[in-house]
Amino acid sequence: MNMEEMMKKAQEAAEIIQKQMNEAQVKLDTVEVEGVSGGGLVKIRASAKGRILGVSIDDSLIVPEDKTILEDLITAAFNDARAKADQASAREMQSIQQGMGLPPGFNLPGLG
Repeated sequence: MNMEEMMKKAQEAAEIIQKQMNEAQVKLDTVEVEGVSGGGLVKIRASAKGRILGVSIDDSLIVPEDKTILEDLITAAFNDARAKADQASAREMQSIQQGMGLPPGFNLPGLG
């Protein structure tokens, strides 16, 4: 195989990887995770890319004197959803790497 053929193969491989990355990003935006706090009194739904899809607050929490507690619970629920989104994203990226036949621990830029 000459240098020109090798370059062409490398370009084709790069295009395949880019296509798989784009598909993974689209898929991650369809994967939903839910963060909860306060024993389920506050829930936040998010995509695995971190896009917030919805917030649910139990009616029992809507008390003016408890505003600070409510804000803290919302923050905790968001952080829980973000952590779960990061985990879902990492699993998807690992799946793509395995599908490419890359050795364990090898990190391509943008894949982890």
